[in-house]
Amino acid sequence: YGGRPTIFIATAATIISFSTGAILGFTAAVIGGWVDPLLSRFIDLIMSIPTLIFALVVLSVMPVNTVTLLLVMGFLDSTRVFRLSRAVAVDINVMDYVEAAKLRGEGRRWVIFREILPNALSPLVAEMGMRFIFMVLFVSTLSFLGLGVQPPEADWGGIVKENKDGIIYGIPAALIPAVAIATLAISVNLVADWILNRTTSLKGGRG
Repeated sequence: YGGRPTIFIATAATIISFSTGAILGFTAAVIGGWVDPLLSRFIDLIMSIPTLIFALVVLSVMPVNTVTLLLVMGFLDSTRVFRLSRAVAVDINVMDYVEAAKLRGEGRRWVIFREILPNALSPLVAEMGMRFIFMVLFVSTLSFLGLGVQPPEADWGGIVKENKDGIIYGIPAALIPAVAIATLAISVNLVADWILNRTTSLKGGRG
């Protein structure tokens, strides 16, 4: 039962982080000029603050609910996605097919969504698996500290918190959700690696 809130929040927060971070990263790479350093320095500023401490401070002064969790987690994780997306987009932006699209008069939206995004999917998919795992661990940590999923709802982190005292008496109830978190993390990582290898081999075959 505790897996449903954990997986839902982790999935939704990952989607938010990638939607925000990837679009901003691609935009910064394509527009360049003052927009790129401005966004990059802002992201560096946010990343200079430890993620967990930032989340704890924000959640301690805001009502803790699912929407707040999604926004805080998605925003904080989008900084990592931004840096990856920008780095990939900067390399793709100088490719011949992108230059040809610009010479045809295609707008920035076309370049981002029709030229850069399809060619950046492989590293983004691999990173999405890693970020999803991070989100699972993040929301579980917040719940363990009392600022994540609130009663009467329960997630894996909250279940570990409620049963942690039983470990002293040899009751393994707290270990079951911990094993579930580890199993999910390993499984998602293996799937992400398989997708990355599959897409890479397909591109190599077409080349």
